[in-house]
Amino acid sequence: MDKNKFIGVCKVGEKGQIVIPKEARIMFDINPGDSVIVLCDKEKGIALLKADVIENLTDKVLN
Repeated sequence: MDKNKFIGVCKVGEKGQIVIPKEARIMFDINPGDSVIVLCDKEKGIALLKADVIENLTDKVLN
């Protein structure tokens, strides 16, 4: 599989928590303490976005 793509499965725990697979954390440089934004659309699904992506976009818009 292409190293720029990853498909994984994670289970939802009793408290509604999921573990982001190691391969995805490495790919997106997600580390303990990082913030992740959850984007939801009832028809399209759920997406996770590392918070610094939005911060960088905000900086570009405001500058």
